[in-house]
Amino acid sequence: MSAPPSKVAKMSSSLDQLKKHTVVVADTGDFEAIAKYKPTDATTNPSLILQASQKPQYEKLVDEAVEYAKKQSSCLEDQVTAAMDKLFVLFGCEILNIIPGRVSTEVDARLSFDKEGMIAKALKLIKLYEDAGISKEKILIKLTSTWEGIQAGKVLEEEHGVHCNLTLLFSFCQAVACAEAGVTLISPFVGRIYDWYVKNTGEKSFKPLNDPGVKSVTRIYNYYKKFGYKTVVMGASFRNSGQITALTGCDYLTISPSLLEELDKSSDTLEVYLSETTAKKMDIEKVELDEKKFRWQLNEDEMGSDKLAEGIRKFSADAIKLENIIKKHLTL
Repeated sequence: MSAPPSKVAKMSSSLDQLKKHTVVVADTGDFEAIAKYKPTDATTNPSLILQASQKPQYEKLVDEAVEYAKKQSSCLEDQVTAAMDKLFVLFGCEILNIIPGRVSTEVDARLSFDKEGMIAKALKLIKLYEDAGISKEKILIKLTSTWEGIQAGKVLEEEHGVHCNLTLLFSFCQAVACAEAGVTLISPFVGRIYDWYVKNTGEKSFKPLNDPGVKSVTRIYNYYKKFGYKTVVMGASFRNSGQITALTGCDYLTISPSLLEELDKSSDTLEVYLSETTAKKMDIEKVELDEKKFRWQLNEDEMGSDKLAEGIRKFSADAIKLENIIKKHLTL
C-alpha cells in the first residue's frame, strides 16, 4: 500500500542537486532550452549563434540585424560587420529576458592575436548593449585565451569596468595568466581536452574522476582557491554527464541543453568533489609567469596548443559561415 500523497517526498533531480553547489549556465543560443532549464547565466559563441540563426523562429533577429546594418553604411563589408555585431547583441538581449544573471558574448576569434582589436570590438559590443538598455554589468565579453586576449581582458577589466570571460582555455599556464590579469571568469574546455586524449593516446574512455578534462579543471580550481584568486572557474564543453557531476562544487559549469535534460531526468545522488576549504589545505606551489614563460609553457603543452589553434580556426570558420548567411540577406 502506498503512502498518502503528503508523505511522498519528491526525489531531487541531479540537476537540482548540482544547482545547490554550482552555478549552472546554459551553453546555447536556443531561448526555449534556456527557459526550460532555468540556468542562472547563459553563454554563446559563433558556432551556437550560427546553429540558432538558421532556425525559423529566430529569423526575425537576423532580419533586424540586417536592417540595422543597412542604416549604418552603404559598404557591404561594413554592413556585414555591423550586422554580425548587432545579431550577437540581439541574441544576448533576448537571453537576458529569460535568465536572472549574465550572458557571455564572444569577440570574433579572428582577432585572437590582436589585443587592441579585441578591446575595440568588446567596447563596441558593450555600446550596442547599452544602446539597447542593457548595463555592462549583465554582460561577459568572451575573449580567446591567447596572451593577447588575456592582456585585452586585463585592460577591459581595469580601465573600462568590462567583465570578461576567457575562453578556449586548455592549458594550466593560460589559467594562471588569466588569474594574474584579474579577469572575471575563465572557461576551461573539459570535452575538447577529453577529445584530444582519446584521439592521441591509447585510452579511449576514462572514468569521470580520471578524465583529463576533469583533472585539468580540478587543478585550476584548487590553485585559484589556494591562492585566493577572485577569477571564477566555469567548466565548459562537456561530452557526458559524468564529466559534469565529477566537477560538482566548481564555481560555474556551462552545460548544453541535451546534458541539462539528462541531468534533469536523473535522480542519482551527487557527491561534492570541489571545495574551497579543501583546496586551501593543499600543498600547491605558486607559479610565476610572464609573457616569455607563458608562450614557452603553452608551446610545450602539445594538447593545449593543438586545441587552442583548432578552437580559433573552428570559431573563425563558423563566423565566416554566419557572415555569408548575413551577406545573402543584405544583397536580396
